[in-house]
Amino acid sequence: MEFVLTEHARKRCLRRRIQTEWIAAILDYPARTENDDDDITLAHALRAIPERNFRVLRVIYNETVDPVAVVTAYFDDETADL
Repeated sequence: MEFVLTEHARKRCLRRRIQTEWIAAILDYPARTENDDDDITLAHALRAIPERNFRVLRVIYNETVDPVAVVTAYFDDETADL
């Protein structure tokens, strides 16, 4: 899936050491997807990252624009059971 990082997402990924290759893989092959509770334009894609001891990376993106815009990404310890 083609995507762009918002400025916020770019800064957060740098700070959290999240590789854009991981984001691309998650958007193409998520283990699970969820709708956002507050914003109908946003979706969440989740997948375990082997390089990070299989911690689950959550990528939140706006699916109503083309290409999709990644809003943020972070490791979500509460979703370890994919």
